Order: sequence, then structure tokens, then C-alpha cells
Amino acid sequence: MNRLMRRIFLALALVACGALEAQVPPGYPSSYAETVAAAREEGRLVVHSTTDLSAAAPLVHAFEAAYPGIKVEYVEMDSAVLNRRFSVESASNASSADVLWSSAMDLQFKLVNDGFAQAYRSVEASTLPEWANWRNEAYGTTFEPVVFVYNERQLQGDEIPQTHADFARLLRDKPERFKARVTTYDIQKSAVGFLLATQDSRASPAFWALVKRLGASNVRLEGNTAAMMEAIGTGRVLLGYNVIGSYAIARAAMDPSIAVVLPKDYTLVLSRVMFIARSARHPNAAKLWVDFLLSQRGQTLLATKAGLPSVRQDVAGEYTAAAMSKTLGASLRPIGVGPGLLVFLDRAKQEEFRKQWNDATAGAK
Repeated sequence: MNRLMRRIFLALALVACGALEAQVPPGYPSSYAETVAAAREEGRLVVHSTTDLSAAAPLVHAFEAAYPGIKVEYVEMDSAVLNRRFSVESASNASSADVLWSSAMDLQFKLVNDGFAQAYRSVEASTLPEWANWRNEAYGTTFEPVVFVYNERQLQGDEIPQTHADFARLLRDKPERFKARVTTYDIQKSAVGFLLATQDSRASPAFWALVKRLGASNVRLEGNTAAMMEAIGTGRVLLGYNVIGSYAIARAAMDPSIAVVLPKDYTLVLSRVMFIARSARHPNAAKLWVDFLLSQRGQTLLATKAGLPSVRQDVAGEYTAAAMSKTLGASLRPIGVGPGLLVFLDRAKQEEFRKQWNDATAGAK
């Protein structure tokens, strides 16, 4: 190779090195450039998620802009389908997701517990609360309160429950007023609904008494949040119980007839769980995605563009972890990423819970 050619190759190498260094986020170790280079070589990232594509789009676009040459294939599906598809594909060694990101915390953690995740200590791991990181294999990414929702045009004063006891008391004292005009998730159709109901049962000894009140009120059971919000917004339903707050808050911002209550006795907090598949075809691109989503920039995009409250304490916003911690303090009950999520996935316990629920809500619509 002559001197001119050597100079050309050296210049190209320096340009490539500089480009990679420019893509290493501030504060990250210089060695991160190797991960970026390997991810660019992979050129692709497959994310399977329960989060609406419309909500996740700003995050995807920002990631692709931050790391040119890596194309994100983002596939949205409901939690049960996501879990089933990944399990089937993994069993057959078929091409599957690099990253799974789901609101069904229990189903996600079962996959992790069964050995389907690979460990990766995110550069951002130290910024997360302890409950949101399980052995650097599963990360909680959001801080979504579980709320009451009501029709603001039709309910006022003491008809707006502030605690779980208030909710039960309303159904007891005004049975005709609320008959067939209360809604919650159908735990037979909604994996998230099942998770929230089981976690609620662990949080309160009065849970089953309240569920019986719901059944006596001919509660309307729905498979998704959108159906509940529509019913409350039109006034066909007055109250919603145990609703994922991120969706309810977003709908309330667009519909003046809908309002949200964060229960003052205790507020469960859901966190969408993310992990890198052990069989990931693009593991380095997956590492970049995990770090980006957990970074202050990624979390700010989630909070401001996707309406998903940030799990980090250094992200501002009305419904972020930092803001809610100030107003609700110890009444916040984050659902931890850990073995506690597996309790009601035991077949016998699950069947017992579902039977007790069915018996208590026998009058449901």
C-alpha cells in the first residue's frame, strides 16, 4: 500500500472513530463507543411492546436520530399475545424480539425468572429506585399510578371517593345511584387487570369486601382502558376503579368530563418492565435502547410525549415519580420488579383468585 492510500485509510478511520465518539452520550465511559460500533454493525433492533406505537413514536425517532444506521422495528401487541408469541418463538429458536417491554409486570418477570433474559447493567442503572431493577435483567421504566376515574359533570363533593374505603362506602350507601354505573378491568380478559387486582388484594385486607360491593352494583367489566374511559366520558358510567393512571390522565387532559383521583390511603404504582432477550439477534442495539429509554432524555420523552410518568427522580412533570412522591409520600405503593410478581401466577393460586373474583362479581355486566 503506497503512502497516499495509507493516509486515506487513516483519515477514514479517524472520521469513523470521531463519529462514534460523538454518539457516546455525555458522562458515558469512552468504551461505550465499542457498543455503539457493534450496534451500528448490527443495523437493526426489534422491540415488542404493549405501549401504543403512537405514544412510543417520539422515543423511536429520537433513538434513530441519536444512532444513525440502526433501524428500529417496533411491534405493538397486547400483553397476552406478546408473552405467548415470545414463548413460542423462543421454544422453536425462531427469530424473535431483542427487547420486550410490557405493562404486564408479572408475565414479564416470569419470562425473566424462567431464564429468557440476559443480564446487562445499564449505564443508567444507578439512577433507578432499587425496586425497579432486578439483578440487571429486568428494569421498571415508568411510574404509573393506579387511580379512580369519575365523570366530573355528574359527581361532586362527597360522591368523589378519595380512598378505597370511600369507594366501598359510596357503593354501600347509594346502591341505586351507582348500579351498573361503575367499571373496572375484566381480569379474565386483561392481564394488566389481573395484575392490579392481585396486587390490590395484597395491599388491603378490605379488598374482597370492596369487590363484593362492585359485584352487588352490577359493575361493568371491560377488557381495556379505552372502553372504560369512553363509558365514563359519555356519562353511561360514573366511576372507574383501579384504572392505569397514565391512560386516564391523558384522556382527562382531552376530555373535560373526565377527572382522576390518586387514592390518599394507598396508590399502587405500575411500572412497564423491559428486558433484553437472551436470544437477541441484535444485543448491542438492545443495550443502546435500554440505556436510552432509562436516560434522562428518554425518560423526559416518555413523560412529555408519551404521557408515561418517569421513574427517575430527576425528571420534572406533574405526574412523575418526583412530583407524586412530594404529594403522596408514603401512600405510594410501587409494585416491585421481583419474585413477588410470581405469587399469583402459581396455577392453584391463580385459579383460586379467579374463582373468588367470579363469585364476588357474579352480578357484573
